[in-house]
Formats: sequence, structure tokens, C-alpha cells
Amino acid sequence: MEVEIADEESEMISRIAKILDEASASMATHNRKLKELSALRFKATSSSSFFSAFTKSLLPLLSFQRRSASAERIVRFVSAFAIYRAPNQYHGSDCAGAFLEDCLRFLLAPAAAANRTARFRACQIFSEIIMRLPDDAQVANELWDEVIESLKIRVQDKVPVIRTCAVRALSRFAIGFENGDILDLFLEVLPLEPNAEVRKTILLSLPPSYETSQEVVDCTIDVSESVRKAAYYVLADKFPLQSLSIKQRTVILQRGLVDRSAVVSKECLKLMKDEWLTKCCDGDPVKFLKYLDVETYELVGESVMRALLEAGLIQIHDGRSIRHYISSDCETTEDTTHSGPNIQLMEAEDALYWRMTCRHLQREAQAKGSDAAATMGTEAAVYAEEASKINDLLEKILPATISDYIQLVKAHMDAGLNFRFASRQLVLLGAMLDFSDTTNRKVASEFLVELLHKPFDHEVDDDGNMVVLGDGINLGGDRAWAEAVSGLARKVHAASGEFEEFVLGVIEELARPCRERTANFMQWMHCLAVIGLLLENARSLHLIQGKAVEPTELLHSLLLPAAKHVHLDVQTIAIRCLGLFGLLEKKPSKEVVKQLRLSFVKGPIPISIMACKALIDLGMWHNPQEVDGALRQEVQDNEVASSPVSFSDEEENPRTKLLDLLYAALNKDDWANLIGSDDNESVQAVLGEGFAKILLLSKNYPSIPASLHPLVLTKLVNLYFSTETNDLLRLKQCLFVFFEHYPSLSANHKKYISKAFVPVMRSMWPGIDGNAGGSAVAVSNMRKRAVQASRFMLQMMQAPLYRKENEMEENGGGDLQEAENTTVEPPLECGEEGLAVRIATEVASFPEKKTPAERAYISAMCRVLVLLHFRISEQMVIKLMRRLLIRIAGSISADKDLIKELKRMDDHLKAIDSQQDQELAQDQANLIFGRLELDFKEDLTGSPEKLQTPAPPSTRPTRARRRVRCQDTSSDEETLPTSVVPTAPCTVTRRSERASKTAAVVKMTANRTVRTNEDEIAEEEDSEVTSDESSDESGQITE
Repeated sequence: MEVEIADEESEMISRIAKILDEASASMATHNRKLKELSALRFKATSSSSFFSAFTKSLLPLLSFQRRSASAERIVRFVSAFAIYRAPNQYHGSDCAGAFLEDCLRFLLAPAAAANRTARFRACQIFSEIIMRLPDDAQVANELWDEVIESLKIRVQDKVPVIRTCAVRALSRFAIGFENGDILDLFLEVLPLEPNAEVRKTILLSLPPSYETSQEVVDCTIDVSESVRKAAYYVLADKFPLQSLSIKQRTVILQRGLVDRSAVVSKECLKLMKDEWLTKCCDGDPVKFLKYLDVETYELVGESVMRALLEAGLIQIHDGRSIRHYISSDCETTEDTTHSGPNIQLMEAEDALYWRMTCRHLQREAQAKGSDAAATMGTEAAVYAEEASKINDLLEKILPATISDYIQLVKAHMDAGLNFRFASRQLVLLGAMLDFSDTTNRKVASEFLVELLHKPFDHEVDDDGNMVVLGDGINLGGDRAWAEAVSGLARKVHAASGEFEEFVLGVIEELARPCRERTANFMQWMHCLAVIGLLLENARSLHLIQGKAVEPTELLHSLLLPAAKHVHLDVQTIAIRCLGLFGLLEKKPSKEVVKQLRLSFVKGPIPISIMACKALIDLGMWHNPQEVDGALRQEVQDNEVASSPVSFSDEEENPRTKLLDLLYAALNKDDWANLIGSDDNESVQAVLGEGFAKILLLSKNYPSIPASLHPLVLTKLVNLYFSTETNDLLRLKQCLFVFFEHYPSLSANHKKYISKAFVPVMRSMWPGIDGNAGGSAVAVSNMRKRAVQASRFMLQMMQAPLYRKENEMEENGGGDLQEAENTTVEPPLECGEEGLAVRIATEVASFPEKKTPAERAYISAMCRVLVLLHFRISEQMVIKLMRRLLIRIAGSISADKDLIKELKRMDDHLKAIDSQQDQELAQDQANLIFGRLELDFKEDLTGSPEKLQTPAPPSTRPTRARRRVRCQDTSSDEETLPTSVVPTAPCTVTRRSERASKTAAVVKMTANRTVRTNEDEIAEEEDSEVTSDESSDESGQITE
């Protein structure tokens, strides 16, 4: 009987294998083969026998590694058969359901197997079965729970393809509310997933909800192009426009339209066009702009309009134009009560729409005209005809006359602050009008006078004081409004010097009460705002001379008195104007520089910030030496001031150089936490950004002292890693870009980084040079930041130089191929060898008795030392380094792991030392120290000793011995060194009993000496940074 069953099972296995083999050939045969396999299942003597044969037939598939097309077809066939229901099978039968449950239970074991191929095939079949499973399929809840738990484990599998199949299988269960843990799992692993294909699968599996919308939006900046494209596909397929917040809509469009990948930007344009514009907004671009809040996100609105216009998705219908808002028969709305007659006010979206449309038509007409001028014959005539049609369309859209245009703008300005955005868009629209006619220029000039005479908007508080609305610096309280007005003024007065003459005429009228000292602070601010508009748009002071107000009169009668005004807002805008005035001068004047320095030192925080910006701009534009020369300071040398600069005696000591003053301010501690009116600005943030720009362009400023570079670098690194500057995002971003490019621009920059390395570590390490400590947690965090800074500076030292500096300049601008074949090595002080010597001398300079903070500091420095590389050409430095390693080993003898790393470093140096028979002379060592500007006077002559690792403990079993009473040792034994680093090769040999006893006594005495010294140090440092135990723990620094 058993033989017959075995024969039947063997025959069934062969038939099933044959069907599977035929199904692997083509997908077209699957329906027929499903019927054959189903008929074979019903002909079997029992369902268990068929299932046993079926599973045995699948074993080769579970171990088949290659992802061939035939294997994929078998997987799909097996999955389809697992849920297959014969046509003649009635719904009440549970045969198909039982077979499906058996298949699911069978796959649970290989899904948890150690073999990755078995896990992959099991998850793959799970995925196919679940995605094909009909809604009315009957499966026990307990079994589903087991399958889901198994797949949740596989979501975190180490093999990416298994994670992909598991996520795909679970995606069907993530939709229901009863399986919220699956969605939570997806949201948890998505930001941490390293594989792009898995991230894409998770993204496609997320259901539309409030929780998932932000995750999908975050994927629009994924590093993978396919993931970003999938994110826009999911947004188009699952998230209607109304389900997203305004912030999310604008972020999606802002990122997608400027994506570096054309495929992703095309997908974003498809989302915007097919889903949001067509389906949600009925193809109306103005209605679409209302969903984006263009008043807040103007740049996004401009990008959207530009993309729609370039794609040809906006068609100008007949009868729609700006003239419709000025027509005599238009219907006025409730908002037109403040406007002139026959003027219909525009919404913000309409104003932006017409401005962008008119600009697009103007540029397109200019492009067609340029093409017509560049070609000849029929082609030129075609281009000219197209340009003529576009110009005719533009003329139909724009107001008929300049008077109509001015009347339209005035109506919106008179309507109040709610129409300020529309007013600005209309002012920008004026740049597209024609002002070649004298009459048009005269009318427009009168309108511009009104614009320039319009004071700041303000409110009156409860105490009766006037409060300025806006930034209080630019005309109208808004920089965008000031730029719009200046652009229109330059369009109307386009002739050379005409713009300056026109604005100075307005300034003369506004300055009259200021000269007479009868103006209030609002009048002062308005006058200075117009002056700032002039200075910001004027090309030189030469164009201002001979006009209504001379430059000297402007400086002495308005700017300098305003800088000493009692009102802080007047001082702020006056300091800004002084900075702009100094930029226009050929050489900075003494009055400007003196007032800016005085305001920087003695002014409040907002005044100091503005003065600091002005001084940095003057220094970069004119050169720091020119700015110092304005006060007739004698430039005697290129060294930093020997004594600290005092901020309290600036009036008495104006001879302080500009860079000395700025650097002293950078070190001023009480400015670190003081924030100005802008939450993202402080004096130290402005100084850090300014010094970063100066160092980055230091090649343009040869007068900067060389000794200032490492000092400033030390402070910039401290600012970058300081927790106090975490909220200064602009400074962080600026320093990130600076440190990325600075070391690769010049070899000299690496020299400055090398010189700044030790000062940076000393300034950041707690318990060194008087640095404050704190609790054990605070000290640990401070040490971690210092270690991060050391590794960061090491990366900068190892960054390759840009080709322009490293190759092209050394070859005199010769052939590129010749430059590529020439390798110029940086000198010692610019390479890693110089940094290694600096670190080694720093470690060797510490005394024998060290505090816990010093021991941890030395350990951290040595861990950086072993990461440095040496060139074979620097033979003298290699010899010097081998001698310094002996000194270093004595300082860290307790750290055996670090001793082993130093031993490996010594072995490497010995291997590349091509002149081992030659000894290093003291003069050669002093020469190296001199080149590195190091003061290290110890004698390093003689042949280097071999650095040894600590001897491993003996594996011989120890015999029980009596305690040996400690006896007084000789004077030689009392002076034995406590270092455990041997100076000769150590070998494990059998010693005599007497020698063993002597060695034991010596060892006990030495240990007692070490312990006594450590106890004394611990008592002395009881109020120091931390204890010995926490110091030793923190000293074990890892990467």
C-alpha cells in the first residue's frame, strides 16, 4: 500500500513539474495550464497527497537564485493557482480556500529561513498571492495574523529585494484602519531605508491620509530620481489638490519645477496640468493660483505661471485684457468704494497672472524679432510676422494710455493694504509700457513723484506713539515695493544721469525739514529711504555731482546727522545709507568709516548689526587696507594687534585696524546670544559670514595678515560646532559652503587649517586652558563635539586641491594635458606631515603628571594622529616623527589599544624610511620646527628606539603563592619609570624563582607609586571637570 502511494506521489510530482515547466515558457499558456493542474488536483486520491506533491515540486523554485523570466513566470503561475477557483466550483465549497490556507502555511517556514533565496521566493509568492486575492476569499483570521507578522519581520530584512516583496505584500493591508500598525511600520522605516527601490515600493504602498501626506511630500527631495518621480505619481493618483495644505502645494511645485532631473520635472508638470489645473480648477490658471496663496508664495506663483506659459497651456481669449478693469461700462464691486470711477480692482492672483502673461509675450516678441534680424529671406519674414502678431496681442492686453495705467495703479493704492500686492504687480507691469513719447514721460514722472513722496504706513499705539509698518528701511517698508518703484523710475528716466537727477529733486524737497531740524522721525526715515533707493541704484557718485544735492551735502547734512539721531530706527536706516555711500566712493572717506566704526562699537544690537554689514562690505569692496587708510592709519606690518582691542575707547583709539576690530568683536562673548530684529541674525552671525567670505577670497586681499587666518579659522570652527548657534540657520549654511570649498582652493589654506587645528582642540576641550566643564553628561557632549571638529578638520586637510590651483597655475597656464601629467606636492607646512608634527609636539609638551581632562585630550589627539599619511619624499619628517612617537607613547602608556595603533604607525614609518642608517641631527629637527613655527626645544637626537606593544598576558597557569611582604627597595628600584611601554623587545621566557620574586616586588612597588600619583591628581582635580572614572570612559573615543 505504501509503495502504491509513493508511486502515485512520484507520478503526480512528475506531472506537476511538467506543467510548471510548460508554464515557464509563456504567459499565454497559464489559463490552460491552470485548468490542467486544477483537474489533476481533483483527480488526486486526497487533497493532502496532492498538496504534498505540489510543495515538493516547488522546492527547486525556492532554491533557484537567478531572477530569470522563466522563474518569474513560474512564480506568477503558482500564485495564480493558489487562489484559483474552477469554473464549475460552487461558492459554498471550501476546497479552494483550504488549499490556499495550506499554501500560506507552507510559505511561512521558508519566509523565516536562514537562506536568503528561500526567504525571497516565499515573500515573492506571498506578494503575488495577496495582490491577486479576490475580496471574497475565505482565509482564517489567525492565519492572516501569522502571515502579516512574518511579513512585518521581513520588512526589516537585510536583503533589499526581500524587503521590497514584503512591503508589496503588506501594502494591501495598510489601507484598513484595523491594521494601523502596518502603516506605522511603513512610516517608521521609510526615512531610514537605504535602498531606493524599497523606498519607492513603500511610497507607492502608502494610502492617502493626513499622516502620509507629509511623508510623500518629503520624498520629493529624495536622492533617487525614481523615488522623486514616484512621489509625484502618488500625489497625482491619491492626493487631490484640496487635501493638501497651501504650504505642501507650494513646496511640491517649488521642488518639482526646478528639479535637476528632466523626468521628475516632467512628472511634476503632468501633475500640475492634468490633475490640479484640469480636474480641480477646470483649466482656469487664475483659480489655480488662488490655491497657492501667491501673496505669501510669490516666487512659486511666478514659477507656475512661467511653466504653464512655456508649455502653451494658457491661451489668451478674446475680450480678456487689463483694459477690462478700466472700461467705462464695468461693474464696480464693494471694494471699489475707495477707488476712482470706472475702475474694477484686481485680486492678487489676477494681477500676477497678467504681469507674467505680459512679460512672457514681450520676451517672446523680442525673441522672434531677434530671429528675424538674424535670418534673411522668407524665414525672416515669417519671424517678423510672428513678432508683429505677438506685439499686437500685447498692445490689446495692456492699458490703452499711460493715463489709464496710472489711474489703475492709483485706484489699487488707495484701496488700502489689502491691495498692496496687486499694486506692486501693476507697478512692475509699467516696465513693459512705452515711455518714448515726451508727454508719456511727463505724466509718468508726475506719478513717480507721488510714489516717492508716499510716506511709510504706520499705526498709533495706545500711548499715542507712531509705529512704522514694514521693515522701516526700504521705501514703503518693503524691499520688493522699493525695487518695483526704482525699476519703473529707471524705465521712465532711462537716459544717463536722468534717474539720479530725478530722484535728487525729490530728495531736495524731502530733506528741507530735516535740514531745518523740524522733521519728526517719520520724515527722517522717509527721506533716508529715498536716499537709500538712490544710492542702491546709482552707478557712481560722479552721476550725482552737479545735481540738486551734492554728495558732500548729502553726507554732512543728512546722513551723518541721521546716524546720531535719538531714534534707533533713524540710526539704522542712516547706517545703511552710509554703507551704500561708501561703496560708491572711489576711496572710503574718513567721516563714513569713523561713524560706522563708532556705531558698530557703541550702538545697540540692531545698529551694530547694520554697521557690521557696512564695514564688511567696505572692506571687501575697497580692501581692508584702503579702509584703514581712510583714518590715516600707518600699516607697519602684517601682524595682528598685540594687545586686545577695547570696545570702550574707540573714540580715543581710532587707530585700531578694521580686521583687528572685527576679530575682537568676533571674540566678544556677550554678543553671542544677542539676536537682532531678525531672529536669524546676530552680530556674531554677521561677523562669521563676513570673515568666511574674506577668507574664501583672501587671494584678492594680500594685505590681510597671515597670522590672522588661523585665528579666524579657529573661531569659525567653534561657531560651526557650537550649540549656541543652532538657531542661526543662515550662518550654519554659510559656514557649510565655506568649509566645503576653502581647503580645496589653495595649498596655503591647508597651512592655515593645520595651524588652527591645535587651537581649535584646546578651545573646545573641557578642562583645558581654563575651559569650563560641568556635569559628566555635559563634559561628554563637549568632548564629542571636539572630536567631531577634529575629524572635520582632518577631512579638510585630506581634501584634494582644485585643478586650477594645484595644476594649472604651477604650469603657467600651459596645456591641460601637460598639467594633468604634472603632480605638484604641497610643502611640509601645507601637508598632513606638518599637522602630524604639530599634534605630536602638542602631546609631548604635556608634563608627566596630567589631569583627567588632559589625559582624555591627549588620547583624542593621538587618535587623529594615527589617521594621518606621510609622503616618502619627507624623509626628515619621518625620522623626526619616529622619535616623537617614543615621547608620545610615554604619555598614553595606560591606553593599550592606542599604543597598538601607534606601534602600527611606527612600523609603517619605519618601512618607508629609506635612510634608516642615518640619524636625525638636532639642527634638522629645529629646521622643521622653524618651518612649522613651533617652539619645541627638547633634544631628539640619537637613533630611534623601537616602539613596542604591551606584551600579551602569559597563558601559563599560575601557582598559588604566599603573600610577599613589601620590603624597602634600593634607590634604583624607587626611581624606576612607571611607563608600561618597554624599550626593548619583550619575550616570554621562564625565569628563576629568585628573579620572579624580585620582579614581583618591583612590580608591586611601581603599581603602588602609580596609584598614589593618581590619587593625588584626583584629589587636586576634585573640583575639576570630571572624575578619573568618567575621564577614562570618555577617553575611549571612537569614530
